[in-house]
Amino acid sequence: MLKHDNIIKISNLNEKEIWPYVSRSEVGLLRCNEPQPGIFVAESPNVIERAINAGYEPVSFLIEEKYLDGSIRDGMVRFELIERFPDVPVYTACGEVLKDLIGYKLTRGMLAAFKRKRLMTLSEIIKGKRRIAVLEDIVNPTNLGAIFRSAAALKMDAVILSYGCSDPLYKRSSRVAMGNVFLVPWTIMDKDMWPDEGMKILRSEGFKTAAMALCNDSVSIADKNLHQEEKLALILGTEGSGLLDETIKQCDYTVKIPMADGVDSLNVAAAAAVAFWELA
Repeated sequence: MLKHDNIIKISNLNEKEIWPYVSRSEVGLLRCNEPQPGIFVAESPNVIERAINAGYEPVSFLIEEKYLDGSIRDGMVRFELIERFPDVPVYTACGEVLKDLIGYKLTRGMLAAFKRKRLMTLSEIIKGKRRIAVLEDIVNPTNLGAIFRSAAALKMDAVILSYGCSDPLYKRSSRVAMGNVFLVPWTIMDKDMWPDEGMKILRSEGFKTAAMALCNDSVSIADKNLHQEEKLALILGTEGSGLLDETIKQCDYTVKIPMADGVDSLNVAAAAAVAFWELA
């Protein structure tokens, strides 16, 4: 049985302490403490553990009741995480009640709310890095999570997001990323910073920029000069329309992944994985 002095059984939406879990607006969670950083909710023990190991401070845990008696084989993973924080409240209910409260069945029976950290600046995060990804207005949380998972697995040094991107700490992004949003350094640029100011900062740190785009003057991703660049920023654009023309014009390279006849492009997450493998 879980040993914790702060287990609280819940039964209805009126318990204000669980509002992060029943909120339908992750943007609302992001901005709830402005001008201070907000909070986010992580789902599944694996993602929660990586958030904790990355230094994020839990506000509370929400766990399905059946995991509290230790009879489920992987329940100990949850015990170990929760017992590290004896003063943090642990809310619990049966699976059906939780589904009614939050609107969906929990992935592996556990959620946790965390305090966000202040983001580093672009200049701070790229210092000393060699291979980075810059994401321009990628709005699909699933694509974003998949890109982070590939970035971690294929040894990219950092991920930079334009202001128009989805947030890496949204539940779906961090879950699809298998918690790798907590392993890869990342930041979000200020509004109106990209592409002009962002490009200047990249150049000042010695980065060459490579736009992933299908243009007449594109070079193959296997291009020898591209591989020999000491510092390289791979820039990937929004789903559908791709990179802005202004972004492409400012880049040192325009790069394409050769396709079979009749196929024009890959999904942005798949293209990112190929590019990271080839160039990281």
